Amino acid sequence: MVTATVREWHDEEGWGVLDSPETPGGCWGHYSAIQMAGFRTLAPGQRVDLTWETPGFKQDGYVYRAVNIVPQRA
Repeated sequence: MVTATVREWHDEEGWGVLDSPETPGGCWGHYSAIQMAGFRTLAPGQRVDLTWETPGFKQDGYVYRAVNIVPQRA
């Protein structure tokens, strides 16, 4: 698991991009990977703990895809 920062998040589409040194170019993330109760969303600039994979294809243009996203507490 690595620490990442949310670059952008699209609530209406349920996905966004997360940045970390381990995922150059960005990591695609889906709301279903967010570990929280209720409406799962993230905000630009928010810090998260991230587990990612390289599925062998580009997800919306991104080499990396998040499999587990845990928002950090402020």
